[in-house]
Amino acid sequence: MNMKRSFFERLSGNPSTGNDFDSFDDEPLPTATLPRNKKDVRMRVNNTGNRPEPFSNAPSGDEGQLPVDVHQTQSDIVIRTFVAGVRPDELNISINRDMVEIEGARMEREQIADSDYFTRELFWGSFSRTILLPQEIDVDASSASAKDGLLTIILPRLDKTKQTKLRVKAG
Repeated sequence: MNMKRSFFERLSGNPSTGNDFDSFDDEPLPTATLPRNKKDVRMRVNNTGNRPEPFSNAPSGDEGQLPVDVHQTQSDIVIRTFVAGVRPDELNISINRDMVEIEGARMEREQIADSDYFTRELFWGSFSRTILLPQEIDVDASSASAKDGLLTIILPRLDKTKQTKLRVKAG
C-alpha cells in the first residue's frame, strides 16, 4: 500500500499519527485577485475558492475607521491616534463619562488620475472612531492636543473611592 506522505511527515520526517488534520495536499488553495480600487480592498475568498466576495462585516459607505492606542496612567486614560493631514479645527471630538467619539476628514489636496498611481494605500475621506472607556472620566477636565500629526486626548479618571464631607448650613 503506497500512501502519499502528509505535509507534516515530509516536514518532520516522522510517520503519520493516523489523523488527516495535517494533510494540505488534498484541497486546492483558495485564491483571490488583487484589488483594483479602494472599493475592492476588503475581499475574501468564498467557499468554492473561485470568486472573491465582500466581507460581511465591511463598513457601509466610504467612511474609514481611525486606529487608536488607549492606555492608562496613574490618574488618566490616554488616547493617541494619527491624524496627519487633518487640521485640528477639522476634528470633532465628543466626550461623555464612558465614551469618546472622534470624527474628521482627510481630503486630497490635488486630483491625480487613477491610471497614474503605481500604489495607492493612503486613506482619503471621512473617518470616525467610537471608544468605550473602561472607567468613568471627568469630562470637564479632559484635554486634547495635536502635534506632528499625533492627536493625544487626556481623560482624567474619576476616583469613585474619593469621599468628601459636606457641612450642613443652617438657615
